[in-house]
Amino acid sequence: MSTVTAAPAGGTASAPSHTRRLIAILVLVPVIAALALWAFAWPAARTAPRDLPLGVAGPAAATTQVEERLAQQEGAFDVHRYADEAAARDAIEDRTVYGAIAVTPEGPALLTSTAASPVVAQLLQQASADMNPVRTVDVVAAPENDPRGAALNASVLPLALAGIAAGAVVTLLGLRGLRALAALIGAATLVGIAATAIADSWLNVLTGDWWAEAGSLGLATLAVSGAVAGLAALIGPAGTGLAAGVVMLFGNPWSGAASAPQMLPEPAGTIGQWLPPGAGTTLLRSVSFFDGAAATGPALTLTWWAALGLGAVLLGNALKRRPEKATPTGARELSPIS
Repeated sequence: MSTVTAAPAGGTASAPSHTRRLIAILVLVPVIAALALWAFAWPAARTAPRDLPLGVAGPAAATTQVEERLAQQEGAFDVHRYADEAAARDAIEDRTVYGAIAVTPEGPALLTSTAASPVVAQLLQQASADMNPVRTVDVVAAPENDPRGAALNASVLPLALAGIAAGAVVTLLGLRGLRALAALIGAATLVGIAATAIADSWLNVLTGDWWAEAGSLGLATLAVSGAVAGLAALIGPAGTGLAAGVVMLFGNPWSGAASAPQMLPEPAGTIGQWLPPGAGTTLLRSVSFFDGAAATGPALTLTWWAALGLGAVLLGNALKRRPEKATPTGARELSPIS
């Protein structure tokens, strides 16, 4: 009698399974690489002013020619009119405009703000070159230790990584409920303090109120960490990757930190300000260089991200506790009667 040896269970299925995984890797890796290249390179290659807020100051009869020249660059500038140079300076300090061209008896004067954006300040100098401004005034100047805003731009990625790391660690450690919230808030607070100690106290690239800067940096970190931990609590480990991917692929390159949101192609400029890196950068500029002017919008954006993220952590915890409470009851119902 011949003996037939059965194949190991699952042996025939392993080959197709490995093939599917290989195909998934070969497809997903190029797609992710292309998506990252598009998200980072597209805004950089299309950097140009789009409805950039710019002031024109002086008597209406004297500013007509200036406005006509600016209008020739269709769609580039959103012109705000002011009575005189003093009013234009106030608008720059309030972050209503990035700069202004003031028509004075001596001739046109260019008002800029390198603290708002060194790139925009340079752009305005080039745009007004044919007007031969008699003087250029940097109304709100960038710090001497960071005249090009390089340090502020470089801070976006580390803060995003800190938020992603905090949310991922809380998830991996299995912290739930109030313990998870305490860990996330505590970590964000310490990140804000440490970052301010480095950027303000040591490097002197931030010049505003110390605690306001620490609060801004901490809130930006909490917005990211809350989103990562919250989404992971709701949909599992995939939530960590999804939240981290959104922050890294879209939040960083679309933040406008290197130039300004109005210098990015749409909808990247708008979406970037809805995400934590963009809102955090705008808030930090406001509290550090402009005494908190125009800080309400980005502060509310970060607060909503943090609140929704922390709320998702609590909701995910509540949903997981329901099956845990139901299991003992079900077991008692199925157990035999002695």
